[in-house]
Amino acid sequence: MKIMATDLLFPEGPIALQDGSLILVEINRQTLSLISPQGKVSVLAECGGGPNGAAVGPDGRVYICNNGGFTWSTQNGLLRPVGTPVDYSSGSIQVVDIETGKVEQLYDRCDDGAPLRGPNDIVFDDQGGFYFTDLGKRFDDRLDRGAICYATADGNHIKRIVHPIEQPNGIALSPCGKRLYAAETFSAKVRYWDITEPGVLAPFDDPFGVGNILYGFTGHERLDSMAVDSAGHVCVATLGTGVISSISEEGRLEAIIPVPQPDVMVTNICFGGPSMDTAYITSSGLGILYQAKWHRPGHRLNYNL
Repeated sequence: MKIMATDLLFPEGPIALQDGSLILVEINRQTLSLISPQGKVSVLAECGGGPNGAAVGPDGRVYICNNGGFTWSTQNGLLRPVGTPVDYSSGSIQVVDIETGKVEQLYDRCDDGAPLRGPNDIVFDDQGGFYFTDLGKRFDDRLDRGAICYATADGNHIKRIVHPIEQPNGIALSPCGKRLYAAETFSAKVRYWDITEPGVLAPFDDPFGVGNILYGFTGHERLDSMAVDSAGHVCVATLGTGVISSISEEGRLEAIIPVPQPDVMVTNICFGGPSMDTAYITSSGLGILYQAKWHRPGHRLNYNL
């Protein structure tokens, strides 16, 4: 595993490009940024708030989950989000033209009028729609309850399909596109739902009405974003120990991959390269982007540039 870029301001939402460069957000910097193959950082767009998850849509633009902003603290040399700023107004889904840097707001509420609180991570299906998590916001005396939503890229339809759910964070689709995965941050559970049609989930066997459990971590683990490899394994960023955990589609913990420099805020992973076997991992507390040869190819996302 080697360092591709440093001095990033809480990187997240990595998107691998065919030329070996990478697009990601810097949440603390409030930007969508481009990392060259040599590690040079340049700003593609000023997003404001808290740009978080990112994905390429069917029109070639980058769709961003903007959580509305964080307050920040540096603890033991690690940058960490700790709360919600006093000027927070709402979360949103933004769209960025990477050629011009133009940022547009696509959604700030659902069709039923429910406002978006803290959109976090996003994945597109092969029909051009997208699933995203709304983790909610953290305040001194309370936590929001979250939701998983489905929306169309044209800005005409957005609905909550799982609500309430506790702090949903990473989200991904199985290689066949028929199973939806999501990670709950504080419960450290990876959940899944079968998809019957775009934006519609099959009934599931859960007495509490949330979703099926693929795997649950113990101890002080917390979960962040995720990607799926070509064998259908869920590779989820595991906060606390600062690793990527690989879980089979049958629910077995298959592998634990640490980063070289200890960082409890290992937040995301994506796959790229000619054979899709290069992993890019965000070590956000230290502001590092890693590049590594993975033990199997990743699953190629819909619409990636």
